[in-house]
Amino acid sequence: MLEVFIDAATAGTPKVSAVGVFIRGEGHLIKWSEYVGEMDNHMAEFTALVRGLELARELSTGMVSIKSDSQVAVDAFDRGFTKNQKFKPLLEEALKISKEFDYCFIKWIPDSQNRAADDLARSELRANK
Repeated sequence: MLEVFIDAATAGTPKVSAVGVFIRGEGHLIKWSEYVGEMDNHMAEFTALVRGLELARELSTGMVSIKSDSQVAVDAFDRGFTKNQKFKPLLEEALKISKEFDYCFIKWIPDSQNRAADDLARSELRANK
């Protein structure tokens, strides 16, 4: 099973963001980050979700456990629905990719358990501010 930890960091005016993905399991240890530019934190969290799934897809099609400290992203993914039209395309992409795995689920975790992904996102944001 792959564990995919995702997070976003947002700062400044205008708001700019970066995402971090930390993957472990099945002999893999992946640390990945990307500056995603001008967007709010919720959009960045959905972007991190898509990027995490894309990276996991390159490693396995088996079981994937996504872990995020974003209640908004976790709830939307669990329900398979969001009322927010801004998040809808990213959620639909995440749900589409998730169907390529034998089993894919998401779990909310507290910030304290998501330090690896958070550190990656924050470092990328600092490097691009």
